[in-house]
Amino acid sequence: MHRVNHQIRFPQIRVIGVDGEQLGIMSPDEARDIAGNEGLDLVEVAPQARPPVCRIMDYGKFRYEASKRASAQKAARVEVKTITLRPKTDSHDLETKIKQARGFLAKGDRVKFVMRLRGRERAHTGMWFEKLNGILASIEDVATIAQRPTEEGRTIVANVEPIAQRDGGGQKVQEAPQAEQPVPAPAAAPSADTGPEVVHTNPISRSRS
Repeated sequence: MHRVNHQIRFPQIRVIGVDGEQLGIMSPDEARDIAGNEGLDLVEVAPQARPPVCRIMDYGKFRYEASKRASAQKAARVEVKTITLRPKTDSHDLETKIKQARGFLAKGDRVKFVMRLRGRERAHTGMWFEKLNGILASIEDVATIAQRPTEEGRTIVANVEPIAQRDGGGQKVQEAPQAEQPVPAPAAAPSADTGPEVVHTNPISRSRS
């Protein structure tokens, strides 16, 4: 946080003008008079220097531009959050994970769903594709599919990202790719064991444009 105007209480300071010119060493009162005559502020920029360095500037504009830069840097750092599932994840835990995914998406993060399979669960991958498609369908109002459910070794993986948001003028803030149709669930391998009980949901539909 910068000290501004009457918050600056050093006996002597080095002053830099609004255009970057050196104005010399003077008291804060003298510097504030110069800044006030120009309708600007006196802002401490290097308190550790001897004498401390202050600059004459429009502090409101300075803070606004700094905030814009920070927002742009944050937007550029899109994170991928991983949510791990099991075929036997119960309904309560599943609701918690879906809520967690919505929270990540609301912050602009991408979400990777990873469903881990064990033993005979791999003989019933069709069920787990259907279950994962159902999860994707439950968040289609806030997410678009970046990677359709795909079997990767002992896991089934899907990636989603936030749907493009619009500013007050109706312009897109962030462009998101068109959602893809979920991959059809592969046929389950024959087995006498029907596998654990699961809740079947409808596959995700193509997102509305």
